[in-house]
Amino acid sequence: MREIVHIQAGQCGNQMGAKFWEVISDEHGIDPTGSYHGDSDLQLERINVYYNEAAGNKYVPRAILVDLEPGTVDSVSDTVVEPYNATLSVHQLVENTDETFCIDNEALYDICFRTLKLTTPTYGDLNHRVSATMSGVTMCLRFPGQLNADLRKLAVNMVPFPLLHFFMPGFSPLTSRGSMQYRALTVPELIQQMFDAKNMIAACDPHHGRYLAVAAIFRGRMSMKEVDEQMLNMQNKNSSYFVDWIPHNVKTAVCDILPRGLKMSATFIGNNTAIQELFKRISEQFTVMFRRKAFRHWYTGEGMDEMEFTEAESNMNDLVSEYQQYQDATAEELGDFEEEEEEEEEA
Repeated sequence: MREIVHIQAGQCGNQMGAKFWEVISDEHGIDPTGSYHGDSDLQLERINVYYNEAAGNKYVPRAILVDLEPGTVDSVSDTVVEPYNATLSVHQLVENTDETFCIDNEALYDICFRTLKLTTPTYGDLNHRVSATMSGVTMCLRFPGQLNADLRKLAVNMVPFPLLHFFMPGFSPLTSRGSMQYRALTVPELIQQMFDAKNMIAACDPHHGRYLAVAAIFRGRMSMKEVDEQMLNMQNKNSSYFVDWIPHNVKTAVCDILPRGLKMSATFIGNNTAIQELFKRISEQFTVMFRRKAFRHWYTGEGMDEMEFTEAESNMNDLVSEYQQYQDATAEELGDFEEEEEEEEEA
């Protein structure tokens, strides 16, 4: 695997990034000074994916940290212009990224309140969930396994149409910071949890849409045969939630390296048409604010044009329509649709 340049921006990005580096440094046996204190050669086998080896056997994260503010703002305040920021961001993400993992504060709070029973979750608790999930996503880049799924393979298997590259991540088992798991989960229980809507860290219910593709990355000592059988069993039981016009749309990967404090874990990545719920919600909030011209001067005063707002809104609505089109499509309709496209190209 080639080297990865990790970029984190803004307070949110830097807080989550700091937690991510904390987790993967721990997994690779790298202490805060950059020295290696691990116990397995596997920790160093692919260390160059995320770290540069500097003089004196010090490992330095290959990262760019960006922030526009010299200080920090109140860490619990909700930005009133969030609908603007999110819409303008999605406008760029549609055009300029190959894969986007959607992470939502609302979903993270729900997990902390309902599942983990935390009465006053902090941003540290939220970032713990995010870092565990992203550690799982990057697992196959950093360690060898029985069956690997790197980011390039994910892009090939998970994105049937270029615009539809917004993924719904999840993680199981759910544990709070500092807690240890007292009972080892079985593979069927792990898969059951992984597909549960309450485990998703994007605030939308996958049962309101259909899966275009799914990737599951397992960690721990388990049988590849059992994983394949149980995944097939889950897919057969929930066949109505998978589109019927993409065959073999569930991919699995297994890595033997144990997650910290757990016997086994699973990271879920779903490309589900229900992600449009998230975009619809943002779009509705954006429309209300934009029609009232609320806070627009903050942006135009910095040199932005109103046309950029309307373009971003239009792009977001097009994305929602695209997801809805493929949610409703059947194998027969899509076959006809593709034939028509081919005829138009020939003409």
